[in-house]
Amino acid sequence: MGQGSSSSCSNEICKQTADSHSIVISKKHDDLTLSLPDECLATVFGNLGSHDRNSCSLVCKRWMVVDSKSRYRLVLLAPCEMSPSLPALLSRFSSVSVLSLKCSRKLLSIDDHALSRIPIFLASLKKLKLKGCIDISDDGGLNSLLTNCPSLQHLTLKRLRKLDAHNDAIVIGNKNSKVKLERLCLKDLHNARIFIPLLSVSVTTLKTLIVCRSSGNWDKVLQSLQARITSISEIQMENVQMGDAGLIAISSSCPYLQVLQLSRTTDCTDDGLSAVANSCKNLRKLHIDAWSRFGGRTIGDEGLLTIANHCFRLQELVLMGVPLSVSSLTVLASNCRGLERLAICNTDSVGDPEMALIAEKFYALKKLCIKNCPISEPGIEAIGSGCPNLVKLKVKRCRGISQESIKKLKMQRSWVVVSIDTGSIMFPRLAEEEEQGNNGSIIASSTRTTHVFCSSKGALFLRSRFENALQLGRGYLRRTPN
Repeated sequence: MGQGSSSSCSNEICKQTADSHSIVISKKHDDLTLSLPDECLATVFGNLGSHDRNSCSLVCKRWMVVDSKSRYRLVLLAPCEMSPSLPALLSRFSSVSVLSLKCSRKLLSIDDHALSRIPIFLASLKKLKLKGCIDISDDGGLNSLLTNCPSLQHLTLKRLRKLDAHNDAIVIGNKNSKVKLERLCLKDLHNARIFIPLLSVSVTTLKTLIVCRSSGNWDKVLQSLQARITSISEIQMENVQMGDAGLIAISSSCPYLQVLQLSRTTDCTDDGLSAVANSCKNLRKLHIDAWSRFGGRTIGDEGLLTIANHCFRLQELVLMGVPLSVSSLTVLASNCRGLERLAICNTDSVGDPEMALIAEKFYALKKLCIKNCPISEPGIEAIGSGCPNLVKLKVKRCRGISQESIKKLKMQRSWVVVSIDTGSIMFPRLAEEEEQGNNGSIIASSTRTTHVFCSSKGALFLRSRFENALQLGRGYLRRTPN
């Protein structure tokens, strides 16, 4: 009796254990994501990288549907072979609001017909970037897109070689369509004249205009806006044909301008910059890379003085190749008291006296960058004792600075982040031995008669290598017995 009851009990225990084990196994194979709502699953997908998200979309049909509906940004390679599959892709990701189409320079891209079908599938498209799509023209593709995509706000065009193939301007085909462009970026394009109608149509909504390495007379393009008041707050012009006429047009049509960047514009002088300063008094950021064609006039100290006398809200100032004086810096410090970021590059007019003035007068300065200027230890010491709010100092290609001055600055202002390239530092041993002419005069004389012509980065690299080699060689000579 006892044996029978014990065997039955053991059988029951084994049965219960097997049942519980099967329950655990079945729970392990359950899809726990089924209890998650689609919104939570979409949030998880949104925190994944591009490769992981693409892999997750292939797990099951539900994940593919959730990924398709929750994907708002899409980057696609756009060779001509992709044209047949483009409608299927766009219909799958119908919620996309940011689309980027890129194509290599060596390949044929999608054409006007494929581009004109984008508004059919992406009704909520807000940002579009076309890069290297050389088969897209202004005749059918871009005009059709602008006409049938009223929600488009940001448009970036780069290296579209056929935009001026028919020598026609970009126009909006439907008179009832309203273009609401807020940001227009044009890079590596031809024939600036074709964009005049587009700017005229979007004059009330456009806030940012960026033009880089695009040929044509941009003075005439900007003069087309001169009779109207725009809402443009940011203009960046880089490596374009533009002069004082364009700056005068900006001053009359862009009273709300806050950011102005002029980099290697051909014919801009102090007169054009003074016109901008007199009208655009809300200017917060000003970047100038001065460049004169055939040694003509360019932007200098007079233009900066006008900016200092009118633009009191200036917070960021970047000057490259602009000659400065103590008087203009003094007016800038007294009037623009909110200036927090200052960069001065490639000018011989800024030395230790100007650095002492910056350290004494610019109280609100937080970030300072000095590049390729004749400053030395007194200038660095002045910065260490002034600029009470400074948090970052960047020094590049200033050869009069020694290691001791940098160490002293770091000890004096430990909270300041100091960034300096090693090619700008003169090693103390090398400096002393070059002055005294001791131990290795033959090597020193040979280095003084050697001339190396290369780029700035290459020169700094070679100089640091040569100095390290000289130090190692001289240390070896000292250790070697006679």
